[in-house]
Amino acid sequence: MTDEETRMTREIGLVSCVKTKRGEPAPPKDLYTSDYFQKMSSYAEHYHDDWWILSAKHGLLDPDGDPIQPYDETLSGARVAKKREWAERIADQLDEQGLLSEDITLVFHAGKDYYEELLPHIEDGEVSIEIPTEGLFIGEKKSWYKERI
Repeated sequence: MTDEETRMTREIGLVSCVKTKRGEPAPPKDLYTSDYFQKMSSYAEHYHDDWWILSAKHGLLDPDGDPIQPYDETLSGARVAKKREWAERIADQLDEQGLLSEDITLVFHAGKDYYEELLPHIEDGEVSIEIPTEGLFIGEKKSWYKERI
């Protein structure tokens, strides 16, 4: 890849939602309060051109979007059918935002529950995909982010 091609590629971080949330409505980037989310979102803000939140309830969220209510929904432990339905919705939303083109690299900062069913919908396209913490346990993931932010 030439330097010109490298410069033209945009990295988009996709950060999964987490269980721990504020008790009142907040913009998406402020709703999730866990240390893990803070590490993932800080990394995404620092290292990527843009970033989005993968919400189990709301789908693809702009971190600076309108405030949303706290919710109690997760893909962790969800049935495969629910994950597949969610993944189709996310793939459509990524496409609507123009994030599935050849000049985009999607970087997942999420557990397997948030990308396993989504990848088949997007990896046959032109977009590049990276999962920097794939295969790491939660403690290892937290350390990975801590070392880099």
